[in-house]
Amino acid sequence: MRSLVLLLASLTLSGCMTVSDMAEGTRYQMSDAGLLDHSDTRRTASVRIQPDSFVFIAQGAFVPPGSAYPRPNVVAEEAFNGFVEYFPMVRRARQPEGLEQALAEARAAGAHYLLYCRFAKADDRIGNADEWADQEALDRVGLDNGVIQIMLIETSTQYLIDTARIRSRGGLLTFHDNKPEDLIARPLAQYARGLLGMGDQ
Repeated sequence: MRSLVLLLASLTLSGCMTVSDMAEGTRYQMSDAGLLDHSDTRRTASVRIQPDSFVFIAQGAFVPPGSAYPRPNVVAEEAFNGFVEYFPMVRRARQPEGLEQALAEARAAGAHYLLYCRFAKADDRIGNADEWADQEALDRVGLDNGVIQIMLIETSTQYLIDTARIRSRGGLLTFHDNKPEDLIARPLAQYARGLLGMGDQ
């Protein structure tokens, strides 16, 4: 009798949600609880752009304060990897550059939009034995975190159509061998989906 009730309950619940919905819900709850990587994106506008828009991606040469020294063009690289899945026409600057230089390069390439981003903050905590041997500070053991700032600029008018702040932190189960730049790929892909009006998938 007990197994029959359990079977009926599971069949009822399975009709409400698909397995992928349950998996995504579990991932979200675990990241919110701090067990998995977590990110929070705050946008100033909820604008959408056309899927056939040509987006040029560049990163500022700003080195973030904190103990981390991320690769010079890592935000632009990860943004490119996230955007190329949703926008067929995407190009990335080869190296970090100033805003005026990035705008000029985007216009010369014929891009409709410039996605200009930078690491505003990065904190690389101790996450493996090598980092412990280098620092040997108990207060430095923990979860990596970082903040990225994004500006989306229309190249023809130089009008700032959207800004975003992405705050990310590592998870307790995923902090081994992680760096702040390892946390930014997923939220940048989510931002690309948001520009198309697509929800989290």
